[in-house]
Amino acid sequence: MPLLPPLDERDVLQLGALTLAFVGDAVHSLYVRGVLANGTLKPLVLHKMASDKVRAASQAAWAEQLLSKLTETELSVYHRGRNANVHHKAKNQTSADYRKATGVEAVLGYLYLSGQEERLKQILEEQP
Repeated sequence: MPLLPPLDERDVLQLGALTLAFVGDAVHSLYVRGVLANGTLKPLVLHKMASDKVRAASQAAWAEQLLSKLTETELSVYHRGRNANVHHKAKNQTSADYRKATGVEAVLGYLYLSGQEERLKQILEEQP
């Protein structure tokens, strides 16, 4: 899955939570699309299915399941993402869901950028 060489974990932890979430959003979307592409569904159906998986409400529900399984560092990154000062929210999503989703995306971004592929895969596979 790595497209870039991993960064030093200390450097990744210095990045802003919203930067980590920005990367994590892309990682999550690519993972979901890759999983869904293993079929014969039409692109419009695939797009709908992918959108359902990556929307804030789905990620917020996933966050509830993940919290007890995160390491101390991952939990810290999650809280940074969840508590980040976001100036907008997704359409048709509650701000609570959007904040939790941002926390999950921050964790995914942290794991991806620090090269923790096995852990990233383990978490992505936890998604309902």
